[in-house]
Amino acid sequence: MSNDFIPHPDCPDWRNLGPNDDEAMIRLMGDAVRADADERPEQWRRGFTRRQLLAGGLGLGVAALGAQLVTTRVSYAQAADDAEAGGTRRTLVVVFLRGGMDGLSVLVPADDPQLVAWRPDIAVRPGNLMRMDERFGLHPALGALKPMIDRGRVAAVPDIATPQLTRSHFQAQDCLERGGSGGASSRGWLDRVLEASGEGTTFRSMSMTSNLTRSLAGVSHSLVAEQPSDLTFRSPSEWGGATREALSTLYTGLDHPIAVHARIALDVDAQAATIAASQDARPDIYPAGEFGQQLRMLSTLIRDDMGVRVATVDLGGWDMHTGVGDEGSGDMRDMLAALGDGLAAFFTDLGEKADATTVILMSEFGRRVNQNASGGVDHGHGGLAIALGAGVRGGVYGDWRGLDSTMLETGDLPGTNDFRDFLSEVVQGTVGLSSAQASAVFDGWRPTSMGFLAPV
Repeated sequence: MSNDFIPHPDCPDWRNLGPNDDEAMIRLMGDAVRADADERPEQWRRGFTRRQLLAGGLGLGVAALGAQLVTTRVSYAQAADDAEAGGTRRTLVVVFLRGGMDGLSVLVPADDPQLVAWRPDIAVRPGNLMRMDERFGLHPALGALKPMIDRGRVAAVPDIATPQLTRSHFQAQDCLERGGSGGASSRGWLDRVLEASGEGTTFRSMSMTSNLTRSLAGVSHSLVAEQPSDLTFRSPSEWGGATREALSTLYTGLDHPIAVHARIALDVDAQAATIAASQDARPDIYPAGEFGQQLRMLSTLIRDDMGVRVATVDLGGWDMHTGVGDEGSGDMRDMLAALGDGLAAFFTDLGEKADATTVILMSEFGRRVNQNASGGVDHGHGGLAIALGAGVRGGVYGDWRGLDSTMLETGDLPGTNDFRDFLSEVVQGTVGLSSAQASAVFDGWRPTSMGFLAPV
């Protein structure tokens, strides 16, 4: 083919442009766009290039690209180094424990005389607890976190909720992920945090899940990936440099959101192999399962300075209407062991980056104080939030009124501590928002400091 040859959608030799039909089609489109750059916006508005190619059966590559864009929900943010913020930001990791975790089995008010009366079969006895203070201790199944507890890097807030939380999993999760208020924006609270914190790198917000986390929904354009392969194009072959160049040309200069998404998709895909190699080069110290896999991928991104500012991880399985158990056996012990082992591996894997990474644990609501007839606990109100890692001041924070029936509300912990205070302190102490910015994120809430997180 001569250098002055300009392919056209009607050219019968288009398959000669690449090693396969997908790449040949993409290169054809790229050359066609380059040949008529001045008219490109009008052509795309009229659908000329794409319509003719698709009608001719040549749209496989673009269809693959479109499917990838929808599947991975890749996004674009201006490249920026967080170091320009003075190195003061910490990476915030939000672990949502879905199902309504029973806080009284995790952070145990061991010396409260009412505990065994309410929970004769499932109360965690004080003997093996990891003491947080003179009132509370953590379930021994979280033993992998004991070094962090001993260093004062684990803080807990019991009896936490917001007035709008219901006993519906869906409604309570949605409320908290919008910011803990029924009047909050439909956008996720982390999406609003990112908007307030300014531009960042391509990887500034990560949803380490199979679908976009509700708290990141909005305009933040977060990446969604559980493992490095999720960042690559799902194509029949490895696309070569000429194909990538053609794709870049196709989506350059278009005043359309898909152009932004396509450019960042190419950027992310180009870095996926490096991320995978970095992850594979280190020993896998994580427990088996999706939770460990998500944490391993996230640790790789943070450790390799990819600019992660916020990330979300999910761990389900906390809806324990039966078989909660005690300190020696049961579903709670098994779930907490998986949680603690995964988090301990994560902080170990981070190395020196652990000194700039803060993790919070939250769940949509707590459980009833009284056990049910099946050895479990039903949906309640006041729950538990935990913070671990960088900047955390160890201990138990917030108001605690005990388990006497006069302190409860229809058998529930009343939720004397507000999630919006907890989360406001988190965003000020990690991504560096001001008090006014935090208030705006949480629908005008005026936060009260709890003191568990040192400011950046």
